[in-house]
Amino acid sequence: MHKVLALSQRLYVRIYAALLASLVALGCMFAIIHWIYDADQSRNGFDTFAEVASEVLPPPTATPQEQRRALMRWRQKVRANMALYTPAGDFIAGAGPVPPPLPPEPRSQGRVEGGHGAAVLKLQDGRWLVWQRMHARRFPVNILLTLALVACFVAIGAFPVVRRVTGRLERLQQSVENWGSGNLAARVAVEGKDEVALLASSFNASAERIEALMKAQKSLLANASHELRSPLARIRMAVELIQDQANPAISAELKQNIAELDLLIDEVLLASRLDAATPDAAARVPVDLAGIVAEESSRVGAEFDAGAITVTGDARLLRRMLRNLLENAKRYGADTPVQVNLARAKDGAVLLDVCDSGPGVPAAERERIFEPFYRLPGSSEAAGGVGLGLSLVRQIAVHHGGKVECLPADARGCCFRVTLPA
Repeated sequence: MHKVLALSQRLYVRIYAALLASLVALGCMFAIIHWIYDADQSRNGFDTFAEVASEVLPPPTATPQEQRRALMRWRQKVRANMALYTPAGDFIAGAGPVPPPLPPEPRSQGRVEGGHGAAVLKLQDGRWLVWQRMHARRFPVNILLTLALVACFVAIGAFPVVRRVTGRLERLQQSVENWGSGNLAARVAVEGKDEVALLASSFNASAERIEALMKAQKSLLANASHELRSPLARIRMAVELIQDQANPAISAELKQNIAELDLLIDEVLLASRLDAATPDAAARVPVDLAGIVAEESSRVGAEFDAGAITVTGDARLLRRMLRNLLENAKRYGADTPVQVNLARAKDGAVLLDVCDSGPGVPAAERERIFEPFYRLPGSSEAAGGVGLGLSLVRQIAVHHGGKVECLPADARGCCFRVTLPA
């Protein structure tokens, strides 16, 4: 059964999310590297800036007014508030509304911790120059916006490509599941010339070979079973001719063996026809299922409870399905009463139950008993049957759009439930 995947588990979503995550990680990495590189360049430029300031600013002997005018000129060029201090830390002059203060006991030049973009420079004559950006150093938002725009374009362009590739994989999966459910004629549309197309071509070739083998096997089985009818009829006639002269025990054994062989051929032929036919090919007419239940239950002495229910299908196949279930219950139910119930479920589906109180079927074997020619461990061939009865029941139920399952009874025994569509 096809399992519906959550959106987060779909292949195209995961590939697309991985692509977007890679773009975001690349943008963040680029911004961080830019930030670190810019900070490192600033540290290396402190010495150069201090040398230039020593050459440009007036000497220590100049008046505070001259010092302030020089700082004002520099303020406009570097766009920073400045303040000049003596080697002892005394204020000389400042430029800006609020000149930045000198950190307590400055020992080396560099950025001031918590100074919001402030830095201290030690001039060649021992003075201290403190400057602070008018606008705090900002994260490279423009770079991030550019990367985000590029990511959007890549995402928009990549989505159709990713979706096209994964869409082909999903169609391949649906075709494989359709083929695996029994439609051997299902094939995959070959799209493109890449690895996915090669996989689709390989699947189609394999499916075609398997379909041909299955058709040959079914044809061989059907033809062989049909051809066995003639020698079996001659053997039956010979037994009838010599039954008065043969040992009664031997004659009875021969008749039983012929009957079992005739049943085997009949069920093999029916199984072959059901394999080859499609549900649409079946005779679709109203069938009085309650009447079939009453007739077949009375024939074997089973108890039944059936309301007036009519289904659409093949009356002959539905009768064979019920008869196989009843014979199976009689054969393996240890002579316990057999109960047949026919009713409608709440959703309108038809439920047909055939239950007995025999040894039952182990839970691990309740699915395998529907396999052709499978017998429960310990079952004796003397009990009769050829191992195709329950397999035919499932084929007929599926042929009518339904299903069959083996359910445990309340105390002991088992209950076979056939569910047919409304």
